[in-house]
Amino acid sequence: MKTEVINQKGIRNEAVEKQIVSKSSTWKKIKKHWQLYFLVFIPLVFLIIFKYVPMAGIVIAFKDYSVVKGIWGSEWAGMKYFQSFFESPNFSLLLKNTLGLSIYGLVVGFICPIILALALNEVQNARFKKLVQTITYAPYFISTVIMVSIIILFLSPNAGIVNNILGLFGIDPINFLGNPSYFKSIYVWSDVWQNTGYATIIYLAALAGVDTQLYEAAKVDGANRFQKIMNVDLPGIFPIIIVLLILNVGSIMSMGFEKIYLLQNPMNTNSSEVISTYVYKVGLLGANFSFASAVGLFNSIVNFILIFTANKISKRFSSSSLW
Repeated sequence: MKTEVINQKGIRNEAVEKQIVSKSSTWKKIKKHWQLYFLVFIPLVFLIIFKYVPMAGIVIAFKDYSVVKGIWGSEWAGMKYFQSFFESPNFSLLLKNTLGLSIYGLVVGFICPIILALALNEVQNARFKKLVQTITYAPYFISTVIMVSIIILFLSPNAGIVNNILGLFGIDPINFLGNPSYFKSIYVWSDVWQNTGYATIIYLAALAGVDTQLYEAAKVDGANRFQKIMNVDLPGIFPIIIVLLILNVGSIMSMGFEKIYLLQNPMNTNSSEVISTYVYKVGLLGANFSFASAVGLFNSIVNFILIFTANKISKRFSSSSLW
């Protein structure tokens, strides 16, 4: 039945009619596919309750938060805790360590999965390919605590495997975790070992979707393996590379707290103290929740600016972006 809407002057209002028809068709679609909408509804409610509702707690970054008075009963403090963080004598060191570890990890940790995926894509022996995948994927499922324990045992100056090997060549034992200059490399390369295999899954899936006709055309043109990788494989996974790069840039200030904190000791603090560990020690252990929230909000704003900028640059120079 066609819905007609007539205004006070007796003239049909076609815009309102279209709106009513559109709403009617939308409800029909929802009723017809209610199971699918219900599946979407559950994670949406979870997202709202556990992600968006807690965002109201950001307000304590601008208050002298008291557990007794509560969030809304506490007095306003303005930018007091932001100023306190920026004027902290450790601010420059924290920013330097956080950015240094993040950029180092981004460059190395982002390139390695791409190289591994391209190499595995060239392997013809299926059994060998599965073996390599299993060996490289396995470390990802090791918990952070166990991973740190393995690193400490391997690098122990007394009985560590690394120092035992160095001793065979007449090199004196090295206290790797006690030397601040080694910390960044230990953190980043152990992270590469643990996560590279698992990160290649996305790139291998993207490579599986590359048109086979492009490989045939490259073969007819006499392209070697390197030329095929450069002209077929990389362009095929380039959109995925850009999206993942934007996401990684957007989390450049959010360093993994657990691993850094567990690897820390009094001798390497100058190189290992980052914003997240500083907030834990000063803000949470010291029950200074307003300070912790202020620093967390600062991190979030910086990450948002970075991801927005990276997306804007990607959109300008390529056709791939998040939005």
